[in-house]
Amino acid sequence: MASPAVDVRHVWMRYGDTDVVVDLSFDVQPGEVLGFLGPNGSGKTTTMRMILDIVRPARGEIDVFGNPPGVEHQARVGYLPEDRGLYRDVKLIDTLTYFGALRGMSGSNARARAMDLLEEMGLADAAQKKAAELSRGMHQKAQLIATILNDPDLLIIDEPFQGLDPVNADMLKGVVRKQRDRGAAVIMSTHDMGDAQTLCDRILLIDKGVRLLYGTVDRVREAFSDGAVQVSGPDIPASAEGLASVTDARAVADGMRYLIAEGASPQDLFRELAASGAHVEQFAVEAPSLDEIFIRTVAGDPRAEAVR
Repeated sequence: MASPAVDVRHVWMRYGDTDVVVDLSFDVQPGEVLGFLGPNGSGKTTTMRMILDIVRPARGEIDVFGNPPGVEHQARVGYLPEDRGLYRDVKLIDTLTYFGALRGMSGSNARARAMDLLEEMGLADAAQKKAAELSRGMHQKAQLIATILNDPDLLIIDEPFQGLDPVNADMLKGVVRKQRDRGAAVIMSTHDMGDAQTLCDRILLIDKGVRLLYGTVDRVREAFSDGAVQVSGPDIPASAEGLASVTDARAVADGMRYLIAEGASPQDLFRELAASGAHVEQFAVEAPSLDEIFIRTVAGDPRAEAVR
């Protein structure tokens, strides 16, 4: 395995009397997307700011490209914050050219690269517009262009698809995949578990600054694989009411998806369905979605210990 682009080791951060990051360790490899997950206020933004050297940890160590964070890494790091910011009264192409120059690109190269990316993302006609004239979706795509303009080796992107329509969201997901495939390390904070499940190679879930889950998406789902069952057939219950082995039931394309209660098993559910008179045509134990795992982990599901 290559040396990690980011290596966080036993990091703590405190504001006043509150620990917002607690003994946190993880790494990010070149050519992977790490999904950084957690409820609001869990410590994600603080952690990203420590990696960017905006704030310093109270304890622990962080390496970026094998050295402590600092301005010397600026040209190799692209940061897309949740709060977007472009110069409202400056033409978009001029703003992007300026950002490229800040990262060591010549003015001509930055302008040419910006125009290529604007064309790729369907914004060529907006090059001469001021940021104040852009729609929210156009603004968000332009901000991502600014982040990847010089092909940085590390991307830190905070809620990159929030509020976008499906077409633009898919376009930006393609850009993130392209950056990963060329070898960039990507840290992506998101509240959308569907995006995390389809886009990320590994996930890191924290709550109150504490690491709760850490590993590949497949390994995390496998650890919770006895937690969900998909059932189809006539007369199967449409809710969890009356099923002691189930905590949640939802309709899916081919029947019902049941979430197994802690301490129960899929076999318990099968016996309950048989006793109810339901005619079961299909009964498949499935790995739960990351959305279900997120909820259960934050609530204290002990199966998280296997991938902590």
